[in-house]
Amino acid sequence: MNFFRHRPFGLPAFALLLIAAAGCSSADDAPSAAVPTPGAAITKWCDRLDGVLPKKVDGLTRRDPEPSSALTAGWGDPAIILRCGVERPAKMADPEADGVEVNGVGWLLEQRSDKSFRFTTTLRKAYVEVTIPAGRSADGMAPLVSLAPAVKEAVPEGIAD
Repeated sequence: MNFFRHRPFGLPAFALLLIAAAGCSSADDAPSAAVPTPGAAITKWCDRLDGVLPKKVDGLTRRDPEPSSALTAGWGDPAIILRCGVERPAKMADPEADGVEVNGVGWLLEQRSDKSFRFTTTLRKAYVEVTIPAGRSADGMAPLVSLAPAVKEAVPEGIAD
């Protein structure tokens, strides 16, 4: 006897309704960011960083990107996005690369083709990346001033694995 022969017809329709409803959530307007996948040691530093990140960066309220993760954070709209545990940028091998130091934290500076800026920490046990969208780049490095104390507290100096 085949138990699956008489499946209820309404179940697939109900499942589609649930999927459609989930797609209309209020989080649709949240920024998005790819979640890094570091190893356990780096994830530990990133979890620690998430716990000490400021509620405001450059006067902007925290508004985390989707999908939700302790490895990502965001502020404002358009969002300043922080990702912890990213891979070492290839640009760090370039002796001509631009770097800045903000309140004791070193950052690799990269201007992207869309006029946004990406900053990645240097000489820390985990690479922390901060992307400042083009619409916010007039503020210069002000967001890094807000973030530097948390990075100094949570991610020790050293070389990321």
